[in-house]
Amino acid sequence: MGRFNLVLVLSLCLSLSLLSYPTSAQLSKNFYSKTCPNVETIVRSAVKKKFDQTFVTVPATIRLFFHDCFVQGCDASVIVASSGGNTAEKDHPDNLSLAGDGFDTVIKAKAAVDATPGCTNQVSCADILALATRDVINLSGGPKYDVELGRFDGLSSTAASVNGKLPKANFNLNQLNAIFKANGLDQTDMIALSAAHTVGFSHCNQFASRVWGSKVDPTINSSYVPQLKAMCPKVVDPRIAINMDPNTPRVFDNVYYKNLVERKGLFTSDQVLFEDTRSRSLVTAWANNKAQFEAAFVNAITKLGRVGVKNRSNGNIRRNCGAFN
Repeated sequence: MGRFNLVLVLSLCLSLSLLSYPTSAQLSKNFYSKTCPNVETIVRSAVKKKFDQTFVTVPATIRLFFHDCFVQGCDASVIVASSGGNTAEKDHPDNLSLAGDGFDTVIKAKAAVDATPGCTNQVSCADILALATRDVINLSGGPKYDVELGRFDGLSSTAASVNGKLPKANFNLNQLNAIFKANGLDQTDMIALSAAHTVGFSHCNQFASRVWGSKVDPTINSSYVPQLKAMCPKVVDPRIAINMDPNTPRVFDNVYYKNLVERKGLFTSDQVLFEDTRSRSLVTAWANNKAQFEAAFVNAITKLGRVGVKNRSNGNIRRNCGAFN
């Protein structure tokens, strides 16, 4: 997904480990049981309405969550608009390709929550984004999982904070592992989260050099090259976008890994997961076992949701997700 994007419950205990960021004791699955007990139902209803309007809601929301958590932690700081001379995260070049439907999904879900008696100003935008991400994944065919709640919204958002924090489409395995490790995520998590590319689209400039360079990238399936060239002419039109998964682009599934085995990964950073022998075995295993992939993804996105979580001392609950209180 343009600028990358963005996921085993092998054991519940494994999911409790983080390296760079300790698990926040404040997170729990029933955080709003007393203040807004129906929050998950309210959010899912709003997300479903948005999903029914446009499928773009799915990849847009997943990418928004990923881009948010990787910069200053999962605190909804990516949703804040620039103002008063401050250029916010969302206006950094790496975030300009984030589709507006992701922002709109969170804003509408927040409005629905706040319109519910007893829930007004009780639920953070960060938690709503985490819930909405789970819901779009499930609505598009992916697993449904429990979301830990209790995040508070961040108090700052600057474009400068994005520098060097997000993966690039041309990263190799070492670069991918390093940037994920910085967020307490290991190689298994990285490979699982990369499956977010099973839905959504990319603009041609993210991979055009692989088919239009002085030499065609030898890791691309030869039958896939003419298809990509036909969809993305040599003179790249920045408005053109194509599906990242050429087979099931509207289904959140393990076909992403099947594509890699067939050397039909769109980005260098996708295909390298199969080409590098250090990661190939997991790609092959998950291409053949959807349940195993889904367990790994749930574990990884749960760990991602714990990155840089804010509490009452360094965060708050925004009344408007796009502006500080």
